[in-house]
This record gives sequence, structure tokens and C-alpha cells, in this order.
Amino acid sequence: MSPISDQERAERSSEAMLRDDHTTKGMGMNIDAVGPGRATLSMVVRKDHLNGHGSCHGGAIFTLADSAFAFACNSHNTITVAQHCSVTFLAPGREGDRLTATAREVTLAGRSGVYDVSVTRQDGVTIAEFRGLSRTVSGTHFEEPAA
Repeated sequence: MSPISDQERAERSSEAMLRDDHTTKGMGMNIDAVGPGRATLSMVVRKDHLNGHGSCHGGAIFTLADSAFAFACNSHNTITVAQHCSVTFLAPGREGDRLTATAREVTLAGRSGVYDVSVTRQDGVTIAEFRGLSRTVSGTHFEEPAA
């Protein structure tokens, strides 16, 4: 068998992760795109995502960004977890808005990685910026064919 491409590795890793990711599925998130070191997820803000001010709860926005981060940093078929994350909220999301989180790998250094995630509304307005630091641990999402 021949080795798989980086794109196929990313797709197969995301499929393996999504099988047991009840939070991503339960919040109504969709994986729009995935590739080596990148992922784009989206969700429509539902009533159960709203806070007491009638806007999308920061925790829901953080979770969307965190899920995009997770799929991006696990795209290399290595089990990778969050080491540290931070978010800056810039504008509100409202019920019915489609929020899109676009994650990209900034750098990998040994077992550590840095990822940036922008969360935008359907009108293009950036509502949050998220930075995630990852740490690779042992294991893979699936067994790859021998080279």
C-alpha cells in the first residue's frame, strides 16, 4: 500500500475524532473544511446558545473556536490536546446568525503547536479571535498503511 496524502490524513483524522465528539455534534456544528493544520467549522446560533442579554453566550463561541482548533491540531493523525487557550470577544452573535470558525496552524515545534482561530458572522464581521496552544501526546486516530 502507498502512503496517504496529507489531505487524506486530515480527513480521516477528523472523521475518527467526530465519531465520539458529542459536544461538536450536540451544539449543531458542521465541519465545512479540514486539511493539514487547518479546519473550518460553522454553526447557527440557536436559542439554547443565548445568554441573558439575548446574544450568543461566550462559552458557545469559545466552544466553536475550540472545536475548530481541535480538528486543525489533530489533522496530522497524532493525538493532540489543548495546553492553553484564550479568546477575545469583539462583537455579538445573535439567534439565527451563522458563525464560522477558521483555524490555522501558526507553528509546530516538537510536540507543541500554536493555532489561531477567527470566528466570523455571515456578514463577515469578526466576532472573536482565539489562540490555542496544543500538545501532542501518544497515539494516533487511525492506523496508516506502511510506506
